[in-house]
Amino acid sequence: MSDSGTPRATRLLPDTVHQVVRPGTAVVRLETTHDRRGVLDGAWWPRSRDIAAELPGLITALTEYLGPVTRVGLDAGAWEELPTRMTIDDRVVHIDSSPVGDDTVLITRGEQDLFSLLVIPPHATPDAARAAMAEAVRADSVTQADQILIDTGTERVDPSITEGPWADPQ
Repeated sequence: MSDSGTPRATRLLPDTVHQVVRPGTAVVRLETTHDRRGVLDGAWWPRSRDIAAELPGLITALTEYLGPVTRVGLDAGAWEELPTRMTIDDRVVHIDSSPVGDDTVLITRGEQDLFSLLVIPPHATPDAARAAMAEAVRADSVTQADQILIDTGTERVDPSITEGPWADPQ
């Protein structure tokens, strides 16, 4: 006999980055205490800046471990054509955009649970992405997302730059 009022068990994503890291990878470390000391809960390395192509995979993976995701907060300047909502796995996910430029994606589970993930730019090298992910999931890290990207050489590329070493490779 099943009790529909009983919350389902939440499974946690791996908190290590020892496996091969490639675009499309999400690494999340969830604190097991109420005293969250780290600034970020994990990192995500999308393959492109096309949110319609990238977000479904992230939401599907997170939903498997966290339960239903209800909202996603994104930096409007970092993505192409942001919709206000998407249907992913037969569930509506609301998308909030703002021009904050903070290199994160905010994931809301249920009504209040908020998780902050570092967004690693698609142009990052695997070694730089791995280093950024490792810092993002370190439990005691107080380093802000933009500083992690600077420290690991994965800064966001200005899409208006079309030539030189800072050119967007897409």
